[in-house]
Amino acid sequence: MYFKRKVYKALLDWKERYSDNYAVMLEGARRVGKSTIAEHFAKNEYRSYIMIDFSSTTEELKACFDDIGNLSLFFLRLQAVTGVVLYEQESIIIFDEVQLFPRARQAIKHLVLDGRYSYLETGSLISIKKNVKDILIPSEEMKIPVFPMDYEEFCDATGQDYSILKLVYEERKPIGQAVNRKLMRDLRIYMAVGGMPQSVEAYLKGKSFAEIDHVKRQIITLYEDDFRKLDPSGKISAMYHSIPAQLSKDMRKYRITTAIGKRDSLKSSELFYDLIDSRTVLPCFNVTDPRGSLALTKDIENFKLYLADTGLFITLMFIDRPAVENSIYAKLLSDKLPSNLGYLYENLVAQMIASSGRELYYHTWEKEGSTHYYEIDFLVAKGSKVDAFEIKSSGIGKHESILEFSTKYSQSINNAYLISQKDVSKENSLYLEPFYLVPFLWGNPD
Repeated sequence: MYFKRKVYKALLDWKERYSDNYAVMLEGARRVGKSTIAEHFAKNEYRSYIMIDFSSTTEELKACFDDIGNLSLFFLRLQAVTGVVLYEQESIIIFDEVQLFPRARQAIKHLVLDGRYSYLETGSLISIKKNVKDILIPSEEMKIPVFPMDYEEFCDATGQDYSILKLVYEERKPIGQAVNRKLMRDLRIYMAVGGMPQSVEAYLKGKSFAEIDHVKRQIITLYEDDFRKLDPSGKISAMYHSIPAQLSKDMRKYRITTAIGKRDSLKSSELFYDLIDSRTVLPCFNVTDPRGSLALTKDIENFKLYLADTGLFITLMFIDRPAVENSIYAKLLSDKLPSNLGYLYENLVAQMIASSGRELYYHTWEKEGSTHYYEIDFLVAKGSKVDAFEIKSSGIGKHESILEFSTKYSQSINNAYLISQKDVSKENSLYLEPFYLVPFLWGNPD
């Protein structure tokens, strides 16, 4: 099943402006829809295309790359093996799962310089890194990240009217308790299903949440298989599985030792970055000084980890029990989650920020005369200033951190937001916003 994806527009831009000089690489975690997007784009935008899936292609097709020094012969063999006619300037060749056949990726330089056809690659970074040690990485490669489906894409797929949220945002007034509850219920469905195309497809086919959960478990199993290929010891998997537990404890930072025990610092750091490269997780780095560049003041030793998909996050939280015993979906959809599961909403906001192409940052500082600390859950750079976000899973409760931050760094803030399930409102200079409006908050409200 094909879903309308925003990355399609980025591919159109590449075709129009850059395809003469660059191949394009769709990068992302496994099962986020890269191959489907690539083939749909090729069918729509080119006269013909050849798609080579290196996870299942034949030795005969791989043998075509033996003649890469003679490109005319290479193209003739490729057309003969696939039965597809290529037209100069009107055809595209797709290298799907290119990390599994490094010779094809190394050939990109020569293929692009030749100029007869366009080239699109798809790949998972965690496997690409493993398989590029002995090849020359092409500089003629433009990368486009692919994320799980965001809330707008989910609404489009499920027939919900996303445009009404933009109208709510632009109105800048409360919409009333009944409408707010309805919009939050809709968002919680997205949280439960997630943005992995397979789980969205299962939802559209009327599958139960137990069946949808099974689909998500299969995706997690696939990720674990990938992790084991890089690290047979299971430490990367342990780091991945530790994410919900560490967030649930409201820890100041993610602790690798909590996940894998006593560690060799160098090896553990390498495994950690392998996990980051898998694009299955979202790193959120602490910044030491939010008054300057967030990227320049990030503390690489202090970070939190979120899952790239909130639907998978829910499944991972209860992976130790059968899906049919999992009551979390009923509780989430009826807004009866225990208070200690509120970090689900934190993961949701992390996913929303990351899918907009922004890096994730947070900030903590000590409370004067106390062993406790203040924490701003997310910071988003905007020009020379920042937007600050504090997340509350239900009611607004106490929100000392965002108020203290607004006072301490008043000259460095564009806007301060308290995100909860409550209706739109304002408390002095603090904007109170419901979760479903988060994707619209990168602009300044009036």
